[in-house]
Amino acid sequence: MPTPAFFTAPAPPSPLHDLLGNALIKAALPIPAMLLMAPVVYWFFRDTWFELDQEAQRERGAMLAQGRLDLRPAVAFVIAALVLTVQEYHGGHRTFDAHIRPWLLEKYSKGGWKWLQFDRFADLYHYTWWSFVRVTGYAVIPFSLWKLFFPRDRLLDLGLRIKGFSRHLPIYLLCLAVVIPAMLLVARQPDFGSYYPFYKQSSRSWFDLLCWEAMYFAQFLALELFFRGWWLGVMRRSLGSGAIFAMAVPYCMIHYGKPYLEANGAIIAGIVLGSLSMRTRSIYAGFLVHITVALAMDLLSLMNRNALPRQLFP
Repeated sequence: MPTPAFFTAPAPPSPLHDLLGNALIKAALPIPAMLLMAPVVYWFFRDTWFELDQEAQRERGAMLAQGRLDLRPAVAFVIAALVLTVQEYHGGHRTFDAHIRPWLLEKYSKGGWKWLQFDRFADLYHYTWWSFVRVTGYAVIPFSLWKLFFPRDRLLDLGLRIKGFSRHLPIYLLCLAVVIPAMLLVARQPDFGSYYPFYKQSSRSWFDLLCWEAMYFAQFLALELFFRGWWLGVMRRSLGSGAIFAMAVPYCMIHYGKPYLEANGAIIAGIVLGSLSMRTRSIYAGFLVHITVALAMDLLSLMNRNALPRQLFP
């Protein structure tokens, strides 16, 4: 029977239509998770946020009553902007390839520094530079400059105190209980296996992997010192709980270039770890969460590719 002239079959969806639909779904995927977690995070940390706001009100009120200007936000934000800019432009492969690599190669090729084994560990030296710049930028520079500008401030108050840390270990375990399922979800994404570990020779030997993880952990400690120690320690008296959410913005942005879900997860992680740091007055619980997750992600990626090292040295 012939098809009536007035009947036309619906046109198949265009590839562009499918592409846009998938992109929108992926872009919106983190929103339900954030909406679900927001009440839990608020309930758990609301007292901490309230105490921070009270402290900031007292501090700023006293300064205004004395006719003094609060210079802390201006100094802190300028230092933070400079640190993050240096990290972006001089902490990666561009500076290493332009300056550090030629210098090391010259020393190695002349025979004086054969112990470098530059031909075997060139990429590892690149990440040594990356870790060094982050430790210097995140920890040495901001803490030193702050002590110079505000000599009466005690650096131990910037999240470095160990006293009472053991009391907060259950919070560390609770954070892991929340983070690990999310990490397993991220590990199933197609871009995960090709992204981790950063050092692509990690599967060559256990020596490579352990050297990489040592540098990775060092920069995580420096990162926690900067964002959850220095930043919140110097800003809480001016911004109160707002210091946590101000910190979460650049903390999310330094994850740009990583898998999309991980970058979005950094928003939640920044707020939770920042609130945890202010609740415990210590960065160490956040540091333990960070390195546990980082190590697990590297090992998961290697295991998924059946690429765990099989020998001690390359």
